Amino acid sequence: MANAKIPVGVLGATGAVGQRFVQMLQGHPWFQITVLCASERNAGRRYADACTWLLRGDMPESVRDMVLQPVNTELDCRLLFSALPSGAARQVEAELAAAGYVVCSNASAHRYDEDVPLLIPEVNPEHLALIPVQQRNRGWTGCIITNPNCSTTHLVSALHPLHQAFGLRKVFVVTMQAVSGAGYPGVPSMDILDNIVPYIDREEEKMEQREPHKLLGTLDGDRIRPATFGISAHCNRVPVRNGHLEAVSVEFQTRPTLAQIREAWQSYRPLAQQMGLPTAPDPAILVREEPDRPQPRMDRLAGSVPGMATVVGRLREDPLFHAKFLVLGHNTVRGAAGGSILNAELMVAQGYLGPQAAALAQGQPSSLALGG
Repeated sequence: MANAKIPVGVLGATGAVGQRFVQMLQGHPWFQITVLCASERNAGRRYADACTWLLRGDMPESVRDMVLQPVNTELDCRLLFSALPSGAARQVEAELAAAGYVVCSNASAHRYDEDVPLLIPEVNPEHLALIPVQQRNRGWTGCIITNPNCSTTHLVSALHPLHQAFGLRKVFVVTMQAVSGAGYPGVPSMDILDNIVPYIDREEEKMEQREPHKLLGTLDGDRIRPATFGISAHCNRVPVRNGHLEAVSVEFQTRPTLAQIREAWQSYRPLAQQMGLPTAPDPAILVREEPDRPQPRMDRLAGSVPGMATVVGRLREDPLFHAKFLVLGHNTVRGAAGGSILNAELMVAQGYLGPQAAALAQGQPSSLALGG
């Protein structure tokens, strides 16, 4: 194992997020795809025959001839990346975890379970300590780890160093979310062209009541004690292909200067970056000084690992709160597949897949090459 890659599988491999998993796992220094799973309708078919490739560039040669398998508990790997729809994910992921698989899920089905880590490695790596709690509670030998919603991911990534330094009291956010966040085929063209759709089902609820508070909460024994700051969100779908832009206003417990906020971002180097995880961007947060940046088309693939960094800019004082700024992040890279892959890297590095797998955690650079 010390010289071999860890075999991994992708659940829901033919969908948009499944394809992003396949793309991002190409050339990964630790992981190698050995299993691709799809619906019963496509099981038994070649990946190239069953999958209409949606991403920029060609389908990787290494997976074209792989035969799609139905989801079952006899898959030839232990680590699975789930791009399943949430309705199917609740039962399927639990069955796989009970059978001993480690499931890194992009689905929302288990995000809010008290014993399931909702993880951003830069923000709350200590929440992985819920894994033995989860296994004990449920009698599982495997486990489920989730990553947050794509709009939450970059918002919380930008807020975390500020929360550490100054404490959050109130957050107001308006999101401008790309159409790819709705999956494929997504929003009908007659609805989104020349238009903005000011409603995304359950998105505001996730941001206001659930995910940021769990992510920024503190581990207290066998449970997460949620953070208590207030948050108000307006979530909108806009005619942009990839990249969620968010306008954020913040009131702090201790009011900082703009220079102190900028320094908190620029000096931020959390555990994932210190460990040199292959998919961790370094720096985690990119600060733009121009008055008109960040912009989705210009900045969604910025950073040392394309699409994995959070980009902030337009920092200025807020007449109602303390400060306001823009946050941008790639929603299908970091906000979906990339978030799950980075979660798996942290688990490997911290020994949750065993000492032989942990021996691979040498901080090797990633060789990702993504389209916009």
